[in-house]
Amino acid sequence: MNKQETLEAQYSKILQEYMNNQSEQALYAAQQFSRTALAKKVPPEEIISLQKNAMQQLMPDLSPEVWHSFDILLEVMTAYGFAFREHQSLLDTQKELKNEMEIASNVQDTLLGTSVPTVDGLEIGALSVPAKQMNGDYYHFVHDGDHSVNVAIADVIGKGIPAALCMSMIKYAMDSLPEYRKDPSAVLESLNRVVEQNVDDSMFITMFYGMYELRSNILHFASAGHEPGFFYRGKDKEFLDLEARGLLLGVDKNTKYKRYEQAVEVGDMIILMSDGVTECRTDEGFIERETLISYINEYIELPPQEIVNKIFRDLERLQHFQLRDDFTIIILKRTK
Repeated sequence: MNKQETLEAQYSKILQEYMNNQSEQALYAAQQFSRTALAKKVPPEEIISLQKNAMQQLMPDLSPEVWHSFDILLEVMTAYGFAFREHQSLLDTQKELKNEMEIASNVQDTLLGTSVPTVDGLEIGALSVPAKQMNGDYYHFVHDGDHSVNVAIADVIGKGIPAALCMSMIKYAMDSLPEYRKDPSAVLESLNRVVEQNVDDSMFITMFYGMYELRSNILHFASAGHEPGFFYRGKDKEFLDLEARGLLLGVDKNTKYKRYEQAVEVGDMIILMSDGVTECRTDEGFIERETLISYINEYIELPPQEIVNKIFRDLERLQHFQLRDDFTIIILKRTK
């Protein structure tokens, strides 16, 4: 007895039992038969054929119109079966892609992982949350002993795996330039040449690179088209834009970047972010920078890590817990 004959016999037995007794046992057997058919990938049109064949055996005297109706149902379910199998194939492919994305995301976390340094007299808070599985934002710290803390924050104009691969290249390019990392301008100029030579013309990167000198408490920084941060002057309780001009990485390999400086006093804060923070989109549109300042100001007395956590919580709520862009924010606060 082949597979088809076995299924027909099982189905006919279940149908006859139910037609005779309408028992719960027969309904349960039908449920089990359905699971077996799914496991064996029996298409819907074959189930219709089983029904028709079983009815012809159990009730051969039905009118021709009944059998014609089965023919119509069989045609309908044949088309449905093709669509169902295609849908199932897409689901299987989607599941495979999701698993691959999870693996890629874990690899990205490993490759781009950085730790927030513990520095006497300087408190640091940092948070980066991807809108999807892969993060198009990147931040990195380098602590050069008692001399300086270097911080980089970047954003790829693009999403997904290409953006993640781009960030991996940036990270390892930075690691290969230790002699330049005390000069933000030189760092960006070197990275710009790497990006221009190795990244597709459709993909660009914004980046802020800063070196905070621990002895002089001066922030030296340069920017490649990155979202302007804020400088909070503690004694005056005022926020200033941390402006720095510069072309995006990857546009022109000969681009030069200007180096800026900002003195930092006790109680002052440096606030860096990606455009996923300032371009937080609500039902009314993007939030204004003044609105973002008001959120920061609400938590200004808290430690930097608590501030970034609470700002993320508030802005996530504004977007109904659906991030539309990668979110990265870093705060450095001089405490003594």
